[in-house]
Amino acid sequence: MRRVVVLGTAGSGKTTLARELARRMGVPHVELDALHWGPNWEGAPREEFRRRVSAAIAAEGWTLDGNYAAVRDLTLARADTIVWLDYPMSVVFTRCLRRTLARGIRREVLWADNRESLWLSFCSSESILLWVIQTWRKHRRDYPRLLRSGACRHARVVRLRSQAETDRWLAELEGRASSGDGSVARVEVLK
Repeated sequence: MRRVVVLGTAGSGKTTLARELARRMGVPHVELDALHWGPNWEGAPREEFRRRVSAAIAAEGWTLDGNYAAVRDLTLARADTIVWLDYPMSVVFTRCLRRTLARGIRREVLWADNRESLWLSFCSSESILLWVIQTWRKHRRDYPRLLRSGACRHARVVRLRSQAETDRWLAELEGRASSGDGSVARVEVLK
């Protein structure tokens, strides 16, 4: 495992897991949001975003988190492992709600000096909470097909359905690393 893509709905813990994997693996962590967002929540133009991502994943080892379809062909082609955090809606929504409240109250600085607005998060069609509701079901429908497609056939695919499963998987990786066996079994996406 040297190049890992972590997928999942907003609030599922993609960034947290990708950072932890990067720390354990001794490789850089690439956060697609940081490459996409500019000042005033202005998204990078598509070709510029693709250039940034290409440069970030040119290295021999990295972990990456994010779901951007505009660069999925690049990231999945380079990945040797793809992890899908497929947690229940109640988990991702609750996590996203807590994170949004904390960021809004603390005025936490995010990418390119942006901050989440509580007003936009709760009273706008651009709400991250609404985004979770809209994308959770879509990911559940589309990711199994994507992860079984030719675009992912070369990679190990790991589908984790709970925090407990994720913790067990990390412990298994830790055990394999300490035993010198760096291999990770392919986990079937769907039965």
